[in-house]
Amino acid sequence: MTTRSASTADQTDTEAATSKASIEDEGRSARERASGVAVGVMSGMRDAAGTVAERLPDAAAATRATVDEATRRMEAGSDQTLIVGAAVSFGFAAGLLVGGAPRLLVTVALVPAVAMGMTLIDRSGRTTRSTGSRAQ
Repeated sequence: MTTRSASTADQTDTEAATSKASIEDEGRSARERASGVAVGVMSGMRDAAGTVAERLPDAAAATRATVDEATRRMEAGSDQTLIVGAAVSFGFAAGLLVGGAPRLLVTVALVPAVAMGMTLIDRSGRTTRSTGSRAQ
């Protein structure tokens, strides 16, 4: 009977060693797969960052042109148009705020109202300065 239990013990030890080696191989394999995925993700991020960097000057130029055009149109518009535009924009932003929209969205909605308001303030400042210089 001792021979059987010794051979059973040897067999159990061999199976345990094989199982442990198999688990280590699977662990190594999982690490290698995870490493491969991480390298792929990093490569994709690097490519995306390169694409963004290539397109950034064009996007900045387009944004600059759009802002310049909007400024030109606000300068050319009448005071009544600016007042109505600022009021509508402010009302839209207030509605978003009351409706529970994210603060960033509310802030973005306020940008046209602020721009139109600043244009109106600038106009009134220029009018005051020009009439004030005539009075002297």
